Amino acid sequence: MKKFLALLLAALMVVSIVACTTKPENNSGNGNTEEAPDAATLVSKSFIDPVKDWAKYDELIAQIKSETDFAKRTELMHQAEDILMATNCVIPIYYYNDIYLQKPYVEGIYSNPYATKFFMYSKMTNGETTLRLQLSSEPDYLDPALNSSVDGACLAANSFSGLYTYNADGVPVPACAASYTVSEDGCTYTVTLKEGLKWSDGSDLTAADFVYAWKRAAADATGADYAYMFDNFKNFPDIAVEAPDALTLVFELNAPCAYMEDLMAFPTFYPVKQAAVEAYADWQTSPGGWCQEAGFVSNGAYVCTDWKHDTSMTYEKNPYWYDADKVTVEKLEYMLSADDTAIFAAYNAGNLDFADSVPTDEVANLLSNPEFHIVDELGTYYAAFNCKSKIFEGKTPEQATCMREAFMILIDRDYICENIGQTGQVAANAFIPLGMADGNGGIFKKTAEEGYFDAKATNKDHAATVEKARTLLKAAGYKFGEDGKLSAETPIQLVYLTNTTSGHIKIAESIQQDLAEIGIELSIQQQDWNVFLEERKAGNFDFAREGWIADFNDPINMLEMWTTVSGNNDCQFGR
Repeated sequence: MKKFLALLLAALMVVSIVACTTKPENNSGNGNTEEAPDAATLVSKSFIDPVKDWAKYDELIAQIKSETDFAKRTELMHQAEDILMATNCVIPIYYYNDIYLQKPYVEGIYSNPYATKFFMYSKMTNGETTLRLQLSSEPDYLDPALNSSVDGACLAANSFSGLYTYNADGVPVPACAASYTVSEDGCTYTVTLKEGLKWSDGSDLTAADFVYAWKRAAADATGADYAYMFDNFKNFPDIAVEAPDALTLVFELNAPCAYMEDLMAFPTFYPVKQAAVEAYADWQTSPGGWCQEAGFVSNGAYVCTDWKHDTSMTYEKNPYWYDADKVTVEKLEYMLSADDTAIFAAYNAGNLDFADSVPTDEVANLLSNPEFHIVDELGTYYAAFNCKSKIFEGKTPEQATCMREAFMILIDRDYICENIGQTGQVAANAFIPLGMADGNGGIFKKTAEEGYFDAKATNKDHAATVEKARTLLKAAGYKFGEDGKLSAETPIQLVYLTNTTSGHIKIAESIQQDLAEIGIELSIQQQDWNVFLEERKAGNFDFAREGWIADFNDPINMLEMWTTVSGNNDCQFGR
Protein backbone atom coordinates (compact mmCIF):
# COMPACT_ATOMS: atom_id res chain seq x y z
CA MET A 1 0.00 0.00 0.00
CA LYS A 2 2.80 2.41 0.89
CA LYS A 3 4.50 1.89 -2.44
CA PHE A 4 1.20 2.24 -4.31
CA LEU A 5 0.47 5.54 -2.56
CA ALA A 6 3.95 6.81 -3.36
CA LEU A 7 3.47 6.04 -7.03
CA LEU A 8 -0.01 7.55 -7.01
CA LEU A 9 1.28 10.78 -5.48
CA ALA A 10 4.06 10.93 -8.02
CA ALA A 11 1.55 10.45 -10.83
CA LEU A 12 -0.69 13.19 -9.46
CA MET A 13 2.28 15.54 -9.24
CA VAL A 14 3.12 14.92 -12.90
CA VAL A 15 -0.52 15.52 -13.86
CA SER A 16 -0.68 18.75 -11.87
CA ILE A 17 2.56 20.01 -13.42
CA VAL A 18 1.30 19.32 -16.92
CA ALA A 19 -2.05 20.99 -16.14
CA CYS A 20 -0.51 24.13 -14.67
CA THR A 21 2.22 24.86 -17.19
CA THR A 22 1.76 26.32 -20.62
CA LYS A 23 5.16 25.06 -21.81
CA PRO A 24 5.58 21.51 -20.56
CA GLU A 25 8.37 20.88 -23.03
CA ASN A 26 10.47 23.55 -21.32
CA ASN A 27 9.48 23.23 -17.65
CA SER A 28 8.64 19.59 -16.92
CA GLY A 29 12.28 18.56 -16.65
CA ASN A 30 11.34 15.21 -18.18
CA GLY A 31 12.02 15.88 -21.83
CA ASN A 32 15.28 16.34 -23.71
CA THR A 33 15.22 20.00 -24.62
CA GLU A 34 17.68 20.93 -21.87
CA GLU A 35 21.36 20.21 -22.33
CA ALA A 36 22.61 17.11 -20.50
CA PRO A 37 25.10 17.86 -17.73
CA ASP A 38 28.70 16.66 -17.95
CA ALA A 39 29.03 13.41 -15.96
CA ALA A 40 32.50 14.42 -14.78
CA THR A 41 30.99 17.32 -12.83
CA LEU A 42 28.60 15.02 -10.94
CA VAL A 43 30.98 12.38 -9.57
CA SER A 44 32.62 12.39 -6.15
CA LYS A 45 36.13 13.81 -5.73
CA SER A 46 37.08 10.34 -4.46
CA PHE A 47 36.07 8.62 -7.70
CA ILE A 48 38.58 6.49 -9.58
CA ASP A 49 37.99 4.19 -12.54
CA PRO A 50 37.04 0.89 -10.88
CA VAL A 51 38.47 -1.11 -13.77
CA LYS A 52 41.68 0.63 -14.89
CA ASP A 53 42.73 2.60 -11.81
CA TRP A 54 41.84 0.19 -9.00
CA ALA A 55 45.50 -0.38 -8.13
CA LYS A 56 45.23 2.90 -6.20
CA TYR A 57 42.66 1.27 -3.93
CA ASP A 58 44.84 -1.82 -3.53
CA GLU A 59 47.75 0.40 -2.50
CA LEU A 60 45.60 2.23 0.04
CA ILE A 61 44.50 -1.05 1.64
CA ALA A 62 48.13 -2.18 1.85
CA GLN A 63 49.00 1.13 3.51
CA ILE A 64 46.19 0.69 6.04
CA LYS A 65 47.37 -2.79 6.92
CA SER A 66 50.92 -1.58 7.55
CA GLU A 67 49.98 1.62 9.41
CA THR A 68 50.97 1.57 13.09
CA ASP A 69 49.41 4.95 13.98
CA PHE A 70 45.84 3.86 14.72
CA ALA A 71 44.37 7.35 14.34
CA LYS A 72 45.97 7.66 10.90
CA ARG A 73 44.78 4.14 10.08
CA THR A 74 41.18 5.13 10.85
CA GLU A 75 41.51 8.18 8.62
CA LEU A 76 42.81 6.02 5.77
CA MET A 77 39.92 3.58 6.19
CA HIS A 78 37.45 6.44 5.76
CA GLN A 79 39.29 7.36 2.56
CA ALA A 80 39.01 3.77 1.34
CA GLU A 81 35.27 3.70 1.96
CA ASP A 82 34.98 7.06 0.14
CA ILE A 83 36.60 5.48 -2.93
CA LEU A 84 34.47 2.35 -2.71
CA MET A 85 31.21 4.27 -2.41
CA ALA A 86 32.18 6.71 -5.17
CA THR A 87 32.01 3.83 -7.67
CA ASN A 88 28.31 3.36 -6.85
CA CYS A 89 28.82 -0.33 -7.56
CA VAL A 90 27.92 -1.15 -3.96
CA ILE A 91 24.30 -0.23 -3.26
CA PRO A 92 23.59 -0.42 0.52
CA ILE A 93 20.01 -1.38 1.40
CA TYR A 94 19.92 -1.90 5.19
CA TYR A 95 22.09 -2.86 8.14
CA TYR A 96 21.60 -6.46 9.18
CA ASN A 97 20.06 -8.09 12.15
CA ASP A 98 19.56 -11.85 12.46
CA ILE A 99 16.32 -13.76 13.01
CA TYR A 100 15.67 -17.40 13.88
CA LEU A 101 13.14 -19.71 15.51
CA GLN A 102 14.08 -21.83 18.52
CA LYS A 103 11.94 -24.19 20.59
CA PRO A 104 11.64 -23.27 24.29
CA TYR A 105 13.16 -26.57 25.41
CA VAL A 106 16.44 -25.70 23.64
CA GLU A 107 19.01 -23.75 25.64
CA GLY A 108 22.63 -22.73 25.24
CA ILE A 109 22.76 -21.95 21.51
CA TYR A 110 24.53 -18.66 20.95
CA SER A 111 25.65 -16.47 18.08
CA ASN A 112 28.48 -13.97 17.75
CA PRO A 113 27.99 -10.55 16.06
CA TYR A 114 29.21 -12.11 12.81
CA ALA A 115 26.27 -14.57 12.54
CA THR A 116 28.26 -17.68 13.45
CA LYS A 117 26.08 -19.95 15.60
CA PHE A 118 27.52 -22.32 18.16
CA PHE A 119 25.64 -25.50 19.06
CA MET A 120 28.22 -27.49 21.04
CA TYR A 121 27.11 -26.19 24.45
CA SER A 122 23.38 -26.45 23.76
CA LYS A 123 21.10 -28.36 26.12
CA MET A 124 17.72 -30.05 25.58
CA THR A 125 15.44 -29.78 28.59
CA ASN A 126 12.96 -32.22 27.01
CA GLY A 127 15.37 -35.11 27.56
CA GLU A 128 16.39 -35.50 23.92
CA THR A 129 20.04 -35.70 22.87
CA THR A 130 19.52 -34.90 19.16
CA LEU A 131 19.19 -31.28 18.01
CA ARG A 132 17.32 -30.88 14.70
CA LEU A 133 18.45 -27.78 12.81
CA GLN A 134 18.03 -25.82 9.63
CA LEU A 135 20.76 -23.40 8.52
CA SER A 136 20.66 -23.32 4.73
CA SER A 137 20.52 -25.43 1.61
CA GLU A 138 23.41 -27.60 0.37
CA PRO A 139 26.68 -26.07 1.65
CA ASP A 140 29.10 -24.73 -0.92
CA TYR A 141 32.26 -25.88 0.88
CA LEU A 142 32.98 -27.59 4.19
CA ASP A 143 36.72 -27.06 3.85
CA PRO A 144 37.30 -24.17 6.29
CA ALA A 145 39.95 -22.66 4.01
CA LEU A 146 37.55 -22.45 1.06
CA ASN A 147 34.28 -21.51 2.69
CA SER A 148 33.08 -17.91 2.31
CA SER A 149 29.41 -18.23 3.31
CA VAL A 150 27.81 -17.59 6.71
CA ASP A 151 26.11 -20.98 6.84
CA GLY A 152 29.39 -22.68 5.95
CA ALA A 153 31.11 -20.80 8.78
CA CYS A 154 28.47 -22.13 11.20
CA LEU A 155 29.13 -25.71 10.06
CA ALA A 156 32.88 -25.15 10.32
CA ALA A 157 32.68 -23.64 13.81
CA ASN A 158 30.90 -26.72 15.10
CA SER A 159 33.10 -29.31 13.40
CA PHE A 160 36.56 -27.67 13.54
CA SER A 161 38.38 -25.74 16.25
CA GLY A 162 40.95 -23.00 15.74
CA LEU A 163 43.42 -21.53 18.17
CA TYR A 164 40.60 -19.28 19.41
CA THR A 165 36.80 -19.34 19.37
CA TYR A 166 33.96 -17.11 20.65
CA ASN A 167 32.09 -17.37 23.94
CA ALA A 168 28.43 -16.57 24.50
CA ASP A 169 29.29 -12.87 24.94
CA GLY A 170 30.87 -12.72 21.48
CA VAL A 171 34.38 -12.37 22.92
CA PRO A 172 37.35 -14.34 21.51
CA VAL A 173 38.59 -16.99 23.97
CA PRO A 174 41.22 -19.74 23.70
CA ALA A 175 40.23 -22.98 21.95
CA CYS A 176 43.20 -25.10 20.82
CA ALA A 177 45.54 -22.44 22.22
CA ALA A 178 46.51 -22.49 25.88
CA SER A 179 48.22 -19.09 25.76
CA TYR A 180 50.32 -16.80 23.59
CA THR A 181 52.90 -14.04 23.85
CA VAL A 182 53.68 -11.16 21.49
CA SER A 183 57.05 -9.54 20.83
CA GLU A 184 57.68 -5.97 21.91
CA ASP A 185 57.16 -4.68 18.37
CA GLY A 186 53.78 -6.49 18.15
CA CYS A 187 54.81 -8.54 15.13
CA THR A 188 55.90 -11.97 16.38
CA TYR A 189 53.39 -14.27 18.07
CA THR A 190 54.35 -17.40 19.99
CA VAL A 191 51.34 -19.62 20.69
CA THR A 192 51.37 -22.54 23.09
CA LEU A 193 48.80 -25.23 22.28
CA LYS A 194 46.77 -27.23 24.77
CA GLU A 195 48.24 -30.61 25.55
CA GLY A 196 46.54 -33.75 24.28
CA LEU A 197 44.79 -32.26 21.22
CA LYS A 198 43.44 -34.91 18.84
CA TRP A 199 41.91 -35.21 15.40
CA SER A 200 38.54 -36.95 15.14
CA ASP A 201 40.33 -40.14 14.03
CA GLY A 202 42.21 -40.21 17.33
CA SER A 203 45.59 -39.12 15.94
CA ASP A 204 47.60 -36.35 17.56
CA LEU A 205 47.01 -32.75 16.46
CA THR A 206 50.19 -30.66 16.69
CA ALA A 207 51.43 -27.17 15.86
CA ALA A 208 52.68 -28.54 12.54
CA ASP A 209 49.04 -29.09 11.51
CA PHE A 210 48.41 -25.36 11.89
CA VAL A 211 51.53 -24.59 9.85
CA TYR A 212 50.26 -26.82 7.03
CA ALA A 213 46.72 -25.45 7.15
CA TRP A 214 47.73 -21.77 7.22
CA LYS A 215 50.28 -22.11 4.43
CA ARG A 216 47.72 -24.02 2.39
CA ALA A 217 45.01 -21.38 2.92
CA ALA A 218 47.40 -18.56 1.94
CA ALA A 219 48.82 -20.32 -1.14
CA ASP A 220 47.69 -19.22 -4.59
CA ALA A 221 47.18 -22.85 -5.66
CA THR A 222 44.42 -23.34 -3.07
CA GLY A 223 42.36 -20.44 -4.41
CA ALA A 224 40.89 -19.52 -1.02
CA ASP A 225 38.59 -16.49 -1.17
CA TYR A 226 40.00 -15.36 2.17
CA ALA A 227 43.69 -15.85 1.36
CA TYR A 228 44.13 -12.08 1.70
CA MET A 229 43.59 -12.41 5.45
CA PHE A 230 47.18 -13.65 5.59
CA ASP A 231 48.68 -10.77 3.63
CA ASN A 232 49.92 -9.04 6.79
CA PHE A 233 52.09 -12.10 7.47
CA LYS A 234 55.73 -11.79 6.48
CA ASN A 235 56.61 -13.33 3.10
CA PHE A 236 52.96 -13.65 1.98
CA PRO A 237 51.84 -15.89 0.29
CA ASP A 238 54.57 -18.23 1.57
CA ILE A 239 53.79 -16.99 5.04
CA ALA A 240 56.21 -16.92 7.97
CA VAL A 241 54.81 -19.56 10.33
CA GLU A 242 56.64 -22.48 11.93
CA ALA A 243 56.35 -25.11 14.62
CA PRO A 244 59.53 -25.37 16.74
CA ASP A 245 57.91 -28.28 18.58
CA ALA A 246 54.56 -30.07 18.81
CA LEU A 247 53.03 -27.53 21.19
CA THR A 248 54.52 -24.28 19.86
CA LEU A 249 53.43 -22.19 16.88
CA VAL A 250 55.35 -19.07 15.89
CA PHE A 251 54.27 -16.60 13.22
CA GLU A 252 55.48 -13.19 12.12
CA LEU A 253 53.52 -10.17 10.89
CA ASN A 254 54.57 -7.11 8.94
CA ALA A 255 52.76 -4.79 11.34
CA PRO A 256 50.87 -5.12 14.64
CA CYS A 257 47.31 -6.45 14.27
CA ALA A 258 44.67 -5.34 16.78
CA TYR A 259 42.27 -8.13 15.80
CA MET A 260 44.63 -11.11 15.76
CA GLU A 261 42.53 -13.09 18.24
CA ASP A 262 39.54 -12.69 15.91
CA LEU A 263 41.62 -14.02 13.02
CA MET A 264 42.76 -16.98 15.12
CA ALA A 265 39.04 -17.72 15.68
CA PHE A 266 38.12 -17.40 11.99
CA PRO A 267 37.49 -20.57 9.89
CA THR A 268 40.22 -19.81 7.35
CA PHE A 269 42.70 -20.19 10.25
CA TYR A 270 41.32 -23.58 11.37
CA PRO A 271 43.63 -26.60 11.08
CA VAL A 272 43.14 -29.36 8.50
CA LYS A 273 44.95 -32.69 8.52
CA GLN A 274 47.46 -32.98 5.68
CA ALA A 275 47.06 -36.75 5.29
CA ALA A 276 43.28 -36.40 5.01
CA VAL A 277 43.45 -33.54 2.51
CA GLU A 278 46.01 -35.27 0.30
CA ALA A 279 44.34 -38.67 0.43
CA TYR A 280 41.78 -37.28 -2.02
CA ALA A 281 42.83 -38.31 -5.53
CA ASP A 282 42.48 -34.85 -7.09
CA TRP A 283 43.54 -32.82 -4.05
CA GLN A 284 45.85 -30.58 -6.07
CA THR A 285 43.25 -29.57 -8.67
CA SER A 286 40.18 -29.82 -6.41
CA PRO A 287 41.38 -28.58 -3.00
CA GLY A 288 38.02 -28.91 -1.25
CA GLY A 289 37.20 -32.37 -2.56
CA TRP A 290 38.52 -34.16 0.53
CA CYS A 291 35.52 -33.11 2.64
CA GLN A 292 32.65 -33.19 0.19
CA GLU A 293 31.34 -36.45 1.63
CA ALA A 294 30.61 -37.62 5.19
CA GLY A 295 33.40 -39.10 7.28
CA PHE A 296 36.10 -36.49 6.75
CA VAL A 297 38.57 -35.86 9.58
CA SER A 298 38.03 -32.74 11.67
CA ASN A 299 38.93 -31.54 15.18
CA GLY A 300 35.80 -29.81 16.51
CA ALA A 301 32.91 -30.73 18.76
CA TYR A 302 31.11 -32.73 16.04
CA VAL A 303 32.01 -34.99 13.12
CA CYS A 304 29.97 -35.33 9.91
CA THR A 305 28.76 -38.95 9.82
CA ASP A 306 26.05 -38.84 7.15
CA TRP A 307 25.36 -36.57 4.19
CA LYS A 308 22.42 -37.01 1.86
CA HIS A 309 23.20 -34.27 -0.63
CA ASP A 310 20.55 -31.55 -0.96
CA THR A 311 18.47 -33.23 1.75
CA SER A 312 20.20 -33.64 5.12
CA MET A 313 23.45 -33.86 7.08
CA THR A 314 24.15 -35.59 10.38
CA TYR A 315 26.94 -34.64 12.78
CA GLU A 316 27.78 -36.69 15.88
CA LYS A 317 29.73 -35.83 19.00
CA ASN A 318 33.50 -36.08 18.61
CA PRO A 319 34.85 -37.86 21.72
CA TYR A 320 38.36 -36.55 20.97
CA TRP A 321 37.41 -32.86 21.13
CA TYR A 322 39.26 -30.98 23.88
CA ASP A 323 35.98 -29.92 25.57
CA ALA A 324 33.93 -33.07 24.83
CA ASP A 325 32.97 -33.58 28.48
CA LYS A 326 30.81 -30.42 28.25
CA VAL A 327 28.87 -31.59 25.15
CA THR A 328 25.48 -33.03 26.12
CA VAL A 329 23.79 -32.96 22.69
CA GLU A 330 25.06 -36.14 21.04
CA LYS A 331 23.82 -35.51 17.50
CA LEU A 332 23.02 -32.61 15.16
CA GLU A 333 20.60 -33.32 12.32
CA TYR A 334 20.55 -30.63 9.63
CA MET A 335 17.71 -30.12 7.18
CA LEU A 336 19.19 -28.82 3.93
CA SER A 337 16.68 -26.49 2.29
CA ALA A 338 16.23 -22.96 0.96
CA ASP A 339 12.43 -23.28 0.86
CA ASP A 340 11.45 -21.14 3.84
CA THR A 341 7.80 -22.18 3.57
CA ALA A 342 8.76 -25.86 3.88
CA ILE A 343 11.18 -25.00 6.70
CA PHE A 344 8.48 -23.11 8.59
CA ALA A 345 6.06 -26.01 8.15
CA ALA A 346 8.66 -28.47 9.47
CA TYR A 347 9.30 -26.28 12.50
CA ASN A 348 5.58 -25.94 13.28
CA ALA A 349 5.09 -29.68 12.84
CA GLY A 350 7.74 -30.33 15.50
CA ASN A 351 10.29 -31.72 13.07
CA LEU A 352 12.82 -28.94 13.73
CA ASP A 353 14.08 -27.50 16.99
CA PHE A 354 15.88 -24.55 15.38
CA ALA A 355 15.21 -22.77 12.06
CA ASP A 356 17.42 -20.05 10.63
CA SER A 357 14.94 -19.02 7.94
CA VAL A 358 11.45 -17.53 8.23
CA PRO A 359 9.02 -16.71 5.40
CA THR A 360 8.66 -12.95 4.99
CA ASP A 361 4.88 -13.22 5.13
CA GLU A 362 5.08 -14.78 8.61
CA VAL A 363 7.39 -12.27 10.29
CA ALA A 364 4.69 -9.82 11.44
CA ASN A 365 2.77 -12.63 13.17
CA LEU A 366 5.92 -13.89 14.89
CA LEU A 367 7.13 -10.64 16.44
CA SER A 368 5.39 -11.37 19.75
CA ASN A 369 6.23 -15.08 19.75
CA PRO A 370 8.89 -15.94 22.38
CA GLU A 371 10.28 -18.60 20.03
CA PHE A 372 11.15 -15.89 17.49
CA HIS A 373 14.53 -14.30 18.14
CA ILE A 374 16.06 -11.10 16.75
CA VAL A 375 19.75 -10.52 17.45
CA ASP A 376 22.14 -7.75 16.43
CA GLU A 377 24.75 -8.30 13.74
CA LEU A 378 27.52 -6.25 12.19
CA GLY A 379 26.78 -6.33 8.50
CA THR A 380 25.12 -4.75 5.49
CA TYR A 381 22.53 -6.09 3.06
CA TYR A 382 23.25 -4.56 -0.33
CA ALA A 383 23.02 -4.96 -4.07
CA ALA A 384 26.07 -4.84 -6.33
CA PHE A 385 26.90 -4.03 -9.90
CA ASN A 386 29.51 -5.88 -11.91
CA CYS A 387 31.64 -2.90 -12.95
CA LYS A 388 32.51 -4.77 -16.17
CA SER A 389 28.90 -5.48 -17.12
CA LYS A 390 27.93 -4.94 -20.76
CA ILE A 391 25.32 -2.41 -19.65
CA PHE A 392 28.19 0.05 -19.20
CA GLU A 393 29.68 -0.49 -22.66
CA GLY A 394 30.21 2.76 -24.52
CA LYS A 395 30.08 4.81 -21.31
CA THR A 396 32.94 6.70 -19.75
CA PRO A 397 33.79 5.63 -16.18
CA GLU A 398 32.10 8.84 -14.96
CA GLN A 399 28.94 8.13 -16.98
CA ALA A 400 28.82 4.56 -15.65
CA THR A 401 28.99 5.70 -12.04
CA CYS A 402 26.26 8.30 -12.70
CA MET A 403 24.10 5.47 -14.03
CA ARG A 404 24.67 3.45 -10.88
CA GLU A 405 24.00 6.42 -8.61
CA ALA A 406 20.59 6.82 -10.23
CA PHE A 407 19.78 3.24 -9.19
CA MET A 408 21.15 3.96 -5.73
CA ILE A 409 18.81 6.83 -4.91
CA LEU A 410 15.65 5.41 -6.51
CA ILE A 411 15.43 2.44 -4.12
CA ASP A 412 12.80 2.85 -1.40
CA ARG A 413 14.68 1.49 1.61
CA ASP A 414 11.96 2.46 4.07
CA TYR A 415 9.52 0.20 2.26
CA ILE A 416 12.00 -2.70 2.27
CA CYS A 417 12.80 -2.30 5.98
CA GLU A 418 9.23 -1.82 7.14
CA ASN A 419 7.34 -4.21 4.87
CA ILE A 420 9.84 -6.92 3.94
CA GLY A 421 12.47 -6.95 6.69
CA GLN A 422 9.98 -6.00 9.45
CA THR A 423 12.41 -6.59 12.34
CA GLY A 424 13.84 -3.13 12.91
CA GLN A 425 16.42 -3.02 10.13
CA VAL A 426 17.95 0.43 9.60
CA ALA A 427 18.08 1.86 6.07
CA ALA A 428 21.73 1.93 4.95
CA ASN A 429 23.63 4.74 3.25
CA ALA A 430 27.17 3.32 3.58
CA PHE A 431 28.87 -0.05 3.30
CA ILE A 432 30.56 -0.06 6.73
CA PRO A 433 27.72 -0.95 9.12
CA LEU A 434 26.34 1.14 11.91
CA GLY A 435 28.17 0.63 15.21
CA MET A 436 31.38 -0.96 13.90
CA ALA A 437 34.52 -0.04 15.86
CA ASP A 438 37.03 2.24 14.14
CA GLY A 439 40.15 0.42 15.33
CA ASN A 440 41.17 3.40 17.47
CA GLY A 441 38.85 3.13 20.45
CA GLY A 442 35.87 4.79 18.76
CA ILE A 443 32.97 3.98 16.43
CA PHE A 444 33.44 4.26 12.67
CA LYS A 445 29.81 5.22 11.99
CA LYS A 446 27.80 6.31 15.03
CA THR A 447 24.44 7.35 13.57
CA ALA A 448 22.23 6.32 10.67
CA GLU A 449 22.50 9.87 9.27
CA GLU A 450 26.25 9.51 8.64
CA GLY A 451 26.83 8.24 5.14
CA TYR A 452 26.99 9.00 1.44
CA PHE A 453 23.39 9.83 0.58
CA ASP A 454 20.03 10.29 2.27
CA ALA A 455 18.67 6.76 2.62
CA LYS A 456 15.16 8.16 3.09
CA ALA A 457 15.23 10.73 0.29
CA THR A 458 12.79 8.91 -1.98
CA ASN A 459 10.10 9.34 0.70
CA LYS A 460 11.15 12.76 2.01
CA ASP A 461 11.03 14.36 -1.44
CA HIS A 462 10.07 11.77 -3.98
CA ALA A 463 9.70 14.07 -6.97
CA ALA A 464 13.11 15.69 -6.42
CA THR A 465 14.79 12.31 -5.97
CA VAL A 466 13.31 10.95 -9.18
CA GLU A 467 14.31 14.11 -11.03
CA LYS A 468 17.88 13.79 -9.71
CA ALA A 469 17.96 10.22 -11.04
CA ARG A 470 16.87 11.49 -14.46
CA THR A 471 19.62 14.13 -14.37
CA LEU A 472 22.25 11.49 -13.57
CA LEU A 473 21.04 9.29 -16.41
CA LYS A 474 20.96 12.22 -18.83
CA ALA A 475 24.60 12.84 -17.93
CA ALA A 476 25.23 9.22 -18.90
CA GLY A 477 23.69 9.80 -22.33
CA TYR A 478 20.11 8.69 -21.76
CA LYS A 479 17.01 10.46 -23.04
CA PHE A 480 13.54 10.75 -21.58
CA GLY A 481 10.09 11.19 -23.04
CA GLU A 482 7.46 13.64 -21.88
CA ASP A 483 6.08 10.92 -19.60
CA GLY A 484 9.30 11.10 -17.56
CA LYS A 485 10.41 7.62 -18.59
CA LEU A 486 13.39 6.51 -20.61
CA SER A 487 13.02 6.98 -24.31
CA ALA A 488 12.82 3.90 -26.52
CA GLU A 489 15.89 5.37 -28.18
CA THR A 490 18.01 4.81 -25.05
CA PRO A 491 16.56 1.96 -22.98
CA ILE A 492 18.12 0.36 -19.89
CA GLN A 493 17.50 -3.36 -19.61
CA LEU A 494 19.35 -5.56 -17.14
CA VAL A 495 19.05 -8.69 -15.00
CA TYR A 496 19.04 -8.82 -11.19
CA LEU A 497 20.48 -12.07 -9.84
CA THR A 498 19.28 -13.50 -6.53
CA ASN A 499 18.89 -16.78 -4.69
CA THR A 500 15.47 -18.27 -4.05
CA THR A 501 14.59 -17.24 -0.48
CA SER A 502 11.29 -15.36 -0.32
CA GLY A 503 12.66 -12.24 1.36
CA HIS A 504 15.38 -11.78 -1.27
CA ILE A 505 12.83 -12.18 -4.05
CA LYS A 506 10.48 -9.63 -2.49
CA ILE A 507 13.34 -7.13 -2.17
CA ALA A 508 14.22 -7.73 -5.82
CA GLU A 509 10.59 -7.09 -6.80
CA SER A 510 10.55 -3.87 -4.75
CA ILE A 511 13.70 -2.63 -6.50
CA GLN A 512 12.20 -3.63 -9.83
CA GLN A 513 9.14 -1.50 -9.12
CA ASP A 514 11.21 1.50 -7.98
CA LEU A 515 13.31 1.48 -11.15
CA ALA A 516 10.31 0.96 -13.42
CA GLU A 517 9.02 4.39 -12.40
CA ILE A 518 11.47 5.99 -14.83
CA GLY A 519 11.39 3.17 -17.35
CA ILE A 520 14.34 1.01 -16.28
CA GLU A 521 13.51 -2.60 -17.16
CA LEU A 522 14.84 -4.95 -14.50
CA SER A 523 14.23 -8.67 -14.86
CA ILE A 524 14.80 -11.02 -11.92
CA GLN A 525 16.72 -14.27 -12.22
CA GLN A 526 16.59 -16.78 -9.36
CA GLN A 527 19.30 -19.39 -8.82
CA ASP A 528 19.96 -22.17 -6.32
CA TRP A 529 22.31 -21.12 -3.55
CA ASN A 530 25.55 -22.78 -4.68
CA VAL A 531 25.06 -21.82 -8.33
CA PHE A 532 24.26 -18.27 -7.25
CA LEU A 533 27.47 -17.99 -5.19
CA GLU A 534 29.65 -19.21 -8.04
CA GLU A 535 28.00 -16.99 -10.66
CA ARG A 536 28.51 -13.88 -8.54
CA LYS A 537 32.11 -14.80 -7.82
CA ALA A 538 32.80 -15.36 -11.51
CA GLY A 539 31.26 -12.00 -12.45
CA ASN A 540 28.48 -13.60 -14.49
CA PHE A 541 25.91 -10.94 -13.63
CA ASP A 542 24.89 -7.33 -14.23
CA PHE A 543 23.31 -6.54 -10.87
CA ALA A 544 22.96 -8.93 -7.92
CA ARG A 545 21.75 -9.19 -4.38
CA GLU A 546 24.58 -9.27 -1.85
CA GLY A 547 25.16 -9.27 1.88
CA TRP A 548 28.27 -9.05 3.99
CA ILE A 549 28.37 -9.82 7.67
CA ALA A 550 31.67 -8.80 9.20
CA ASP A 551 34.22 -11.46 10.12
CA PHE A 552 35.55 -9.30 12.96
CA ASN A 553 34.87 -5.87 14.42
CA ASP A 554 37.19 -3.70 12.33
CA PRO A 555 36.41 -1.84 9.07
CA ILE A 556 39.39 -3.34 7.27
CA ASN A 557 37.44 -6.59 7.05
CA MET A 558 34.82 -4.87 4.88
CA LEU A 559 37.36 -2.90 2.87
CA GLU A 560 40.05 -5.45 2.06
CA MET A 561 37.47 -7.75 0.42
CA TRP A 562 37.37 -5.34 -2.56
CA THR A 563 41.03 -5.56 -3.52
CA THR A 564 41.72 -6.77 -7.05
CA VAL A 565 42.97 -10.20 -5.96
CA SER A 566 40.32 -10.87 -3.30
CA GLY A 567 38.11 -13.89 -3.84
CA ASN A 568 35.22 -11.87 -2.41
CA ASN A 569 35.51 -9.05 -4.97
CA ASP A 570 32.20 -9.82 -6.72
CA CYS A 571 32.10 -6.34 -8.31
CA GLN A 572 35.20 -7.35 -10.32
CA PHE A 573 37.08 -4.17 -9.39
CA GLY A 574 40.46 -3.93 -11.13
CA ARG A 575 39.93 -7.00 -13.28
